[in-house]
Amino acid sequence: MKKHILLILSSFLILAYQPVKAQENIEKKSTETIANDSTKRHGQLTIGGYGEAVYKYNFFSDNMFRYSHASSYAESKGHGRVDLPHAVFMLGYDFGRGWSFNAEIEFEHGGTESAVEVEAEETGEFEKEIERGGEVALEQFWLQKAFWGGKMNIRAGHIVVPVGGTNNAHLPNEFFGVYRPEGENTIIPCTWHETGIEIWGRIKGWRYDVMVMPGLNSSMFDVSGWIHNGSASPYEFKVANKLAVAARVDNYSIPGLRIGISGYVGNSFQNDVITDEHTTRYKDVRGTVAIGALDFSYKHNGLILRGNGLYGYLADAAMISSYNASLSNSNQSPYPHTLVGSSAWTAGGEVGFDFFSIAKGNAKLANQKFYLFARYEYYDSYIPAPMLTDYQWSDRHCVSGGINYRPIPEITVKAEAGVRLLKPQYNDEPWVAVGITWAAFFKHHSSK
Repeated sequence: MKKHILLILSSFLILAYQPVKAQENIEKKSTETIANDSTKRHGQLTIGGYGEAVYKYNFFSDNMFRYSHASSYAESKGHGRVDLPHAVFMLGYDFGRGWSFNAEIEFEHGGTESAVEVEAEETGEFEKEIERGGEVALEQFWLQKAFWGGKMNIRAGHIVVPVGGTNNAHLPNEFFGVYRPEGENTIIPCTWHETGIEIWGRIKGWRYDVMVMPGLNSSMFDVSGWIHNGSASPYEFKVANKLAVAARVDNYSIPGLRIGISGYVGNSFQNDVITDEHTTRYKDVRGTVAIGALDFSYKHNGLILRGNGLYGYLADAAMISSYNASLSNSNQSPYPHTLVGSSAWTAGGEVGFDFFSIAKGNAKLANQKFYLFARYEYYDSYIPAPMLTDYQWSDRHCVSGGINYRPIPEITVKAEAGVRLLKPQYNDEPWVAVGITWAAFFKHHSSK
């Protein structure tokens, strides 16, 4: 235990003094803000991004049977891990006359290091080699036309879906934790991105979004993550047999306060290339997914408050669970084959105070911040339909606290300790983590 604490403290001290330089204040302009400012720029190229490097130690077992045989893992020593949760690079360009472009490529957990090699010592056989897991995704790729000074914009391409607090604010300087808030990140896609068309704009103290996109795929829903994997596609294309609508409204009328409401609705059943067209058992199943969410943030004199709540409902959950169990279970099958809840929900909040804001006259601390924060979150990823098995380990409370040190606006060093509290028949899951994050724009170049 002492060894792990010393390692954590040493890592934090090393990370805290890394000299990193950037050109723009990421607090004032996120990547989305830069992309949305196209009415003010002409012929301008923007390059930027964000990322995180993390060390975490879990004082509990990660074994797949830790809930079904909880007593067998009560004395687990735990394990440590290093991770690159996200490394995102952004490219934006303003063509002028209201036309702009934006693209983001995201490497999750270090990307995917896989290849096919010819092994000479094995008489020239081809062998697939995987050095490291992870994912690579095109998170955004869209064209946009602005009208009336940005009061209305039409955007088409691959877009972040504006549902929930985390999808709306997912840069590492927009939350205190070493990792993104757990509740929304568990039960809905996060960061959720789809190919579709969006209309958005800002009028005085209001901002609005309406987006049309392909529906989710209920065959990818599961017991531990509800609809989280429903936006994934195992194919080289996204099936769009069903369409869905997402909408969001934010208000900024009160200085320092932003309040947003968002929602989603769309059918999900048989939104796949594999469908059952020869039986009448599922003919009335729609699998409608409906989500409603509220989130807010408030900043004043060094104090930051953030909160969110989200509730989701899945129609025909029992029939979908039965159908998913009947899908192909071959080794190459992408389907989870688990039950899925008829609903899921999460609520949480965090509060932090910048103690350097007290020393306003100290020139050395003028551009630095030191937040002490606390966070609480509750979520349940599986509220079963009648007659389905109730897995009570999906009901969780998460409590954590720590610090954020920001030596310059673009860099944040984080340290956090927390515990995931489960029902009494299961083992609680304490952990500690440290990380360093960046969010910046490397270059702004105007051709005019």
